[in-house]
Amino acid sequence: MLKIRKKSKFIAIAVLIGGKSSRFGSDKGLFEVSGKPLISYLIDTLSDLKYDIFLVTNSIEQMQDYIKKVDIENLTAFIIDEKDIIPDKTLQTPMIGLYSAFNELKGLCYRKVLILSCDSPLIKKEVLEYLIEKCENSDCCIPKWENGFLEPLIAIYPIKKALKTIKRNFKNKLYKLTNILSTHWKINFISIEKEIKQIDSELSTFININELKDIEELKKKYKKKKD
Repeated sequence: MLKIRKKSKFIAIAVLIGGKSSRFGSDKGLFEVSGKPLISYLIDTLSDLKYDIFLVTNSIEQMQDYIKKVDIENLTAFIIDEKDIIPDKTLQTPMIGLYSAFNELKGLCYRKVLILSCDSPLIKKEVLEYLIEKCENSDCCIPKWENGFLEPLIAIYPIKKALKTIKRNFKNKLYKLTNILSTHWKINFISIEKEIKQIDSELSTFININELKDIEELKKKYKKKKD
């Protein structure tokens, strides 16, 4: 752990960085674009929100790599995956990172958490502010496409309630992220096409970096942003 800042306990931000990155070939968060690790672009955006920022890693070794290569001044702490929740130690699923985040943040008395992934470096601050605003009177706030597809890794969850459902999911071997959602929750589904597009016209918030070829497109967008 690094440092817990005395900020609002209403919501924390947790970024999953422990993915396998098999298609990309290396740790995506540490891949440098224009001399800067990919995760740093996301941290810069999140720092403007004034909420505590946690990075969720898959191991102590990964945490140490980030401490060496990333400016961690604006981070609150690292959370290391708690893999004891599953008997199959070879299982790779972001559900482990979510469980670890929920469990740690519950102990720190946060009420909700904005979950993000490190492979979405073009997230708009204004979109996140909108999600936080829309979550004040609901348990969960999650973007939804017109085709019904949800974005579970750009969403706000109620920590205590989500921890209960995720434990049940592990017990029943249900690893699909949307299985975290409960019909008993008050969920605010945010239309991506009708609401978020008004804030982020190109919907760059939902651009994921999955392969090395995606980096070239990312560089073009960063250049366009500077210009």
